Amino acid sequence: MKGMGNMGNMQGMMQKMQKMQKEMNKEQAAIEETVYQASDVNELVTVKMNGRKEMVELVLKPELVDPDDVEMLQDLIIATTNQVLSQIDEDTEKRLGKFTKNLNLPF
Repeated sequence: MKGMGNMGNMQGMMQKMQKMQKEMNKEQAAIEETVYQASDVNELVTVKMNGRKEMVELVLKPELVDPDDVEMLQDLIIATTNQVLSQIDEDTEKRLGKFTKNLNLPF
């Protein structure tokens, strides 16, 4: 009956893993509902995205729109979008990384 002690440890570990999974799911849902926002330095372009990386709002100031310089507008939109995507990735890592940092997972 020596093996019964290991079964108790295994059951306790499984309960901890299930609790951690529930907490991770809750945190992931909170991230997905969060709205992240970034603007360029002059606040001519503002991009808002949710944690699912779906753009929910794009604001362009009228003074930014110059038909002779569409390339600058495109560059600002791309840079601002990439900035907000980085915010989402950093926040996701910060909020979910605490669950996996000491698990020594192979991926």
